[in-house]
Amino acid sequence: MSQPVDAPASVCYRHPDRTTFVRCQRCGRAICGDCQTPAAVGVICPECMAQQRATAPRTRPAWISRATGPGAPVVTYGIIAVCVVVFIAQSLPVVGDSVTRAIQYAGLYSTSIVFEPWRMLTSIFAHASIIHIALNMYTLWIFGMMLEPLLGRVRYLALFLISGFAGSVGVLLLSDPRVPVVGASGAIFGMFGAFFIIQRRLGGNATQILVLVALNLAIGFLPGMNIAWQAHVGGLVGGVLVGLIYVETRKPSRRRWQWPLIVLLCVVLVGLSLVHYSQPVGA
Repeated sequence: MSQPVDAPASVCYRHPDRTTFVRCQRCGRAICGDCQTPAAVGVICPECMAQQRATAPRTRPAWISRATGPGAPVVTYGIIAVCVVVFIAQSLPVVGDSVTRAIQYAGLYSTSIVFEPWRMLTSIFAHASIIHIALNMYTLWIFGMMLEPLLGRVRYLALFLISGFAGSVGVLLLSDPRVPVVGASGAIFGMFGAFFIIQRRLGGNATQILVLVALNLAIGFLPGMNIAWQAHVGGLVGGVLVGLIYVETRKPSRRRWQWPLIVLLCVVLVGLSLVHYSQPVGA
């Protein structure tokens, strides 16, 4: 680095045997070439550089900020936490099978023989295996990061629960009433459906989500997969309907109709859940 011809020579404060014309721009001490760190203007010494790094604000990656900041998807985290706790309880020796039997759902539980309709919601927090819960929770996390900040926590939670219940309605109407099911797949398919509707109505690209839904639906119909496709179909329909209500009532002039329509949808779903109440099993 060139210096004015009249700059006084000095020795590096860290290497007294080295003559230098360069000084730290912060503290003014003389520093040799090995001790210089380029700065925005001039160079600085090692001690000033260490102090600058210690006091500089730490920037976090964008995904960490979204995950932990003020708008963090806490409802998504809460759902994941509940599912994990339930799965741990299901995995416990001796009592694990009893836990699963207590919260799983089959069409039989919506009949007069064994009327336990709350299972239509409790079953969405249970899972059959570590792979089952891992895939569902990963998908929930990905879509929760997008949908929860977009919809708001209350609307997002309503979407999840209504879609999960609609998935159970699909199981009731389309599957063997004696075969129990567990899993959040119906609710997750509802998130797929709502996201697709929101993207389409707001002018976004919905092709990728459409392909994802089609592939996941197709997998459910493959022989030997042992997947409750009925829950997928029911949850998808429920999510599409919730998504339609949200986008069609987003304008201030229509906002007052949003929750009445959501309540009406819930009433319809509950009514559908009672269609087999007085029928014999398998009818």
